[in-house]
Amino acid sequence: MKKLLLASAASLALASMATAQEVKIGTVVGFTGPLESLAPDMAGGSELAMNEVNASGNFLNGATVVSVRGDSTCIDAAAATAVAERLITSDGVSGIVGADCSGVTNAMLQNVAVPNGMVMVSPSATSPALTTVEDNGLFFRTAPSDARQGVVMTEVIMDRGIKSVAVTYTNNDYGQGLADSFAAAFEAAGGTVTLVAAHEDGRADYSAEVGALAAAGGDALVVAGYVDQGGSGIIRAALDSGAFETFVFPDGMVSSALVGNFGSEIDGSFGQHPGTDSEGAAIFETLAAEAGFDGTQPFAKESYDAAALIMLAMQAAGSSNPADYAGEIMDIANAPGTPILPGELGKALELIAAGEDIDYVGASAVELIEPGESAGNYREIEISGGEITTARFR
Repeated sequence: MKKLLLASAASLALASMATAQEVKIGTVVGFTGPLESLAPDMAGGSELAMNEVNASGNFLNGATVVSVRGDSTCIDAAAATAVAERLITSDGVSGIVGADCSGVTNAMLQNVAVPNGMVMVSPSATSPALTTVEDNGLFFRTAPSDARQGVVMTEVIMDRGIKSVAVTYTNNDYGQGLADSFAAAFEAAGGTVTLVAAHEDGRADYSAEVGALAAAGGDALVVAGYVDQGGSGIIRAALDSGAFETFVFPDGMVSSALVGNFGSEIDGSFGQHPGTDSEGAAIFETLAAEAGFDGTQPFAKESYDAAALIMLAMQAAGSSNPADYAGEIMDIANAPGTPILPGELGKALELIAAGEDIDYVGASAVELIEPGESAGNYREIEISGGEITTARFR
């Protein structure tokens, strides 16, 4: 049940913020590294929500929100930890949207956020291990766990009549978690996984890895990697050697860089990433285009929603202190209440201040399940004519 806030109590709480004119929120994604092609649109989504809140003038008695960017690198845990420390101790942020990749997210959470009582809402960290991490109620994610993606990917492959696959994964928390989840789901559904093998990012030549995968066989190759790193190297080696013609792309491989790298060479390949065809998704894509970034890119919608949840929870608590607002996020994200779509954050802030319940639906049809992660919707894609096209939503 949501906690109804009396209008008089809300007014008193908001009055306590009268002197807090600026609230800083960190936006931490991999501006460099193996997912750098996705980072600008993810940051664009997060900051679109902040700009919308500022334009409304309804946030915490007139306070404004400022985005402070940080580069997670996606893969360097030490660098990401240093960024989190800087954001909290030097920049004085009151919440963090991020990080993007699972390993650096876990490092930031355990080494910095939890010890400092800081809220983190990741739009794209999907490792199943993050479901059970000790987070003191401070960590949330608007992307679903890869335990869910493994099942969805199995359905996508099976529906295309493919019964045997080889799997390669980037050797980190994200890659291994997804590979393990998928292999278990695929075999439980009657499929055959011929080989599950790790690859390291940053290599110039992946012919040895592809040779081992080809020797194991399979009707398709699942590439659980990063499009701006080893995942694309694997594909290039497989195409050049003729080892595989059909590839399956999980979320870390789906971006404009994929077709930029390979075009029609990968026609007939397919995959999935978190996504929805909801009313909110369409509205967000229009708002994003007006703001000058691509709202169709993976995790852009989830980034908008992550920032929105933080700010709306602050409004519900009447405070930008993470200790005060962390407990409001689950209530804000779920029914009952007035549904809130992209472009309606000012309306949501007014409703909260008046003591009304809201149900934040957002750009990605947000529904958070325990312990604070998305229940999960997916866009199934296929490559046709050298372009990423939508096959269906699941």
